[in-house]
Amino acid sequence: MKSVCVYCGASPGNSTDYALAAKQLAASLVSQQLSLIYGGGNVGLMGILADEVLRLGGEVTGVIPQALMDKEVGHNGLSKLHIVANMHQRKALMADLSDAFIAMPGGIGTLEELFEVMTWAQLGFHQKPIGLLNINSFYDGLLQFLQHTSEQGFLRTNHLNILLSEAVPDTLLHRLRTYVAIPTRKWIANSDL
Repeated sequence: MKSVCVYCGASPGNSTDYALAAKQLAASLVSQQLSLIYGGGNVGLMGILADEVLRLGGEVTGVIPQALMDKEVGHNGLSKLHIVANMHQRKALMADLSDAFIAMPGGIGTLEELFEVMTWAQLGFHQKPIGLLNINSFYDGLLQFLQHTSEQGFLRTNHLNILLSEAVPDTLLHRLRTYVAIPTRKWIANSDL
């Protein structure tokens, strides 16, 4: 694992704990020599995370659509910045550049990105690990809903287990690394399609 894609809010949220967690995740990434791949913004948790990784000497690659760059929400101080035509290209490139995925607290965009990479994993399009940085139990309701979805027969248990959840960045990164370290791991079998 060399690079981690982090999905997170373009808002800092209502608790300072989210910004603190972004800084802690940045420190964990840099200390483990992992580069950050993210949405290229300079606002909210995205900006806090990117700025802290850069401040600590880490590498940050942003991917942002031209329309958002035109609105001056793009970060101009990154190690690399890819400006793409649309959101579909943004998400595809972020996934291609990453060895693992983490969703921090965020809104609809963060959830949409998380569910897309989960869907791709469920369909066998990639075998990269996916985790939630579950700060202040932010994702507990989502995890309960996904469990309910499974209990109602709409999500197989092995697909539910694609998603790892931890509240501490180092612990989550360790679990992601451990998951990647199993080369024969298959998330779905042909009979599950």
